[in-house]
Amino acid sequence: MAAEHGPDRWLTDYTLLALRTGRCAREAGATALVDRYGVDDLAEQVEAEEAPRAGRLAEDAAGLAERLPSQGFDAHRSAFLGDQLAAVQAMAEQLDGAGRPLRELVRHCVGVEGAPVPESEFEAAHDLLDRALPGGAGPLARRLDEWRTAHLLDDPAALPGLIERAAAETRRRTAALIGLPEEETEVRIVSGAAFHGAGSYQGGGRSVLYVNSDVPLNLADLFHLVSHEGHPGHIAEGALKEVHLVDGEGYAEQRVRFMPSPQFTVSEGIGLHAQSIAFPGDEAQRWLRDNVLAERGITADGGDFAAIHGARNRLWGAWANASLLIDEGRPEDEALAYLARWALLSEAELDAARAVFSGPGGGPYIFAYHHGHRLLAEWLDAPDRPTRVRRLLTEQLRITDLAPDTEEGTG
Repeated sequence: MAAEHGPDRWLTDYTLLALRTGRCAREAGATALVDRYGVDDLAEQVEAEEAPRAGRLAEDAAGLAERLPSQGFDAHRSAFLGDQLAAVQAMAEQLDGAGRPLRELVRHCVGVEGAPVPESEFEAAHDLLDRALPGGAGPLARRLDEWRTAHLLDDPAALPGLIERAAAETRRRTAALIGLPEEETEVRIVSGAAFHGAGSYQGGGRSVLYVNSDVPLNLADLFHLVSHEGHPGHIAEGALKEVHLVDGEGYAEQRVRFMPSPQFTVSEGIGLHAQSIAFPGDEAQRWLRDNVLAERGITADGGDFAAIHGARNRLWGAWANASLLIDEGRPEDEALAYLARWALLSEAELDAARAVFSGPGGGPYIFAYHHGHRLLAEWLDAPDRPTRVRRLLTEQLRITDLAPDTEEGTG
């Protein structure tokens, strides 16, 4: 067995490994696989190095797993880090040509079983949408598209101000629920990005909320977007875990987060539940009606926003199934048709979906949405829900903490 290093040295090696694997994936055509802050010196070192070999990175991950320090990390933290290392190793091996089937890669990377999601779940979500959308006649996909169109922002110049107002309201509500550290969130409107929105916590109480101006904003989705990426979603999680874990406990591994991993299955679950955490019941719809929709002249029946968003969250499983179709060698057009049928995507959304199937990290990561949402829906359905929300945002939870009776996917 390799010689054991102290905790600080081990964490530095872990950070370098994650950054090198992220660089290797990027050079292989993947989108960013690492979310980081406060490690600029190590990131610059990695970028200045000779291009890393994927096979060597896989060996390094296995070596780090062998020498997890027996002193300095408790059993739960060691298990969490073992989960993350398994994800990094599996991705490095895949980049090295391992050719694992997607179902196996999902198990190693995001910590869940990559089995197909039963289509009965999508049928149930469609039934929910049918009841929640206004207008009870016509194909469901058309009614959903009409609902989106009825709430589209017609003045792109108003986008920054609307995002800033929504970010302020979600932050206010999150602070009332859990308390937040001093933090400044900058809103950046971008173009040409592969995402609709993204929340980036940058350390030291600084964060950026990115919104893609190329994607028309459905005002009914305003909080669905901003709460997921900001508060109490990704930005809030980063800020609170810096205070509680990095500063409070010395958990420096929180500064570099490998995205196709169990850690992000939990994070995406938080993001998908963020709106319902900050805006119970119909509170988001009432706020939007009183503060945004009426002033923009949108007074038509909007249906039940919360139920619509809940149903759409349950359709993330269709993305997982479409990824499995691609992995089986089925034509991309067949996978996109599957998304059109079950996820009810519009033509514009289908064009954007192509990018999910093109990189080495997208296939496993897409499973984090469905399974993160499912795991947290079950775990948060408890009398101590406020305490569990706090734990999600301040503790280093594993998937087995959320579903202790479920067989672990990593290993």
